[in-house]
Amino acid sequence: MPEGDTVWLAAQRMDTALHGATLTRGELRVPQLAAVDLTGATVTEVVPRGKHMLIRLADGRTMRTHYRMDGSWHVYRPGTRWRGGPGHSIRAVLATPSWECVGYRLHDMAIVPTAQEDQLVGHLGPDVLGPDWDLDEAVRRLRSHPDEQIGVAILDQRNLAGPGNLYKVESLFLCGVNPWARVADVPDLPGLVERARTLMLANRHRPEQSTTGDTRRGQDHWVAGRKGRPCRRCRTPIVLGDQGPDLQERVTWWCPRCQAEPVPVDPRARTGLPGTEPRRARY
Repeated sequence: MPEGDTVWLAAQRMDTALHGATLTRGELRVPQLAAVDLTGATVTEVVPRGKHMLIRLADGRTMRTHYRMDGSWHVYRPGTRWRGGPGHSIRAVLATPSWECVGYRLHDMAIVPTAQEDQLVGHLGPDVLGPDWDLDEAVRRLRSHPDEQIGVAILDQRNLAGPGNLYKVESLFLCGVNPWARVADVPDLPGLVERARTLMLANRHRPEQSTTGDTRRGQDHWVAGRKGRPCRRCRTPIVLGDQGPDLQERVTWWCPRCQAEPVPVDPRARTGLPGTEPRRARY
């Protein structure tokens, strides 16, 4: 799933293309919005909110899109071939005389009065990359569920908006925290949150996402995508497992030595029932 920094960068590019411009083409190719024609509307700004993108119009409306796992916006000059995927995957086309913004496989598309944007994003926690960032509030929200696994809590956008799986696993590794540790047992929760934010700030201006400082392929991450390869710190093989509620599991990489398993482990592991272990590691 695209991270908040990916959406942030896309919003900056979309804002550059559409800010203050009147749309010469405004097609929305989803059933619930198929009758809406945005042609003639003027875009006042495009802003990110966590993993959501908000396109605000001068007539007092806001259009929201979300990438989920496979969505993307592409910006082209007129006459350039669109390369984001097959035509049937296009969900929106917003064009001006100078630019064409094409949305592929977009999700959660909606239009509401700008004054009612909270209907769409009001549930989100402080935006890691936004002007409303508030470390104390993010930590307060995390601590309000002390028994939640930290790897699950970091991804809950109601706690803090923006981080995804990459920044979860990388910040946990850098802080030496096991993904299955309880929130209450994380020794420096503010430091962990700030580490995730620092990584995202460092990557928001480029499409490449490096947490090591090296953008070369294979050298760009500490644990993500490195199952079975030696830890860059201790040489122990990196482990891959599944974490999260049933049907919402996310793959999670970690170093079993640098991020020692918390004690006690998740009490579900003691039941002996299939599928109740706190993690399913893939060595």
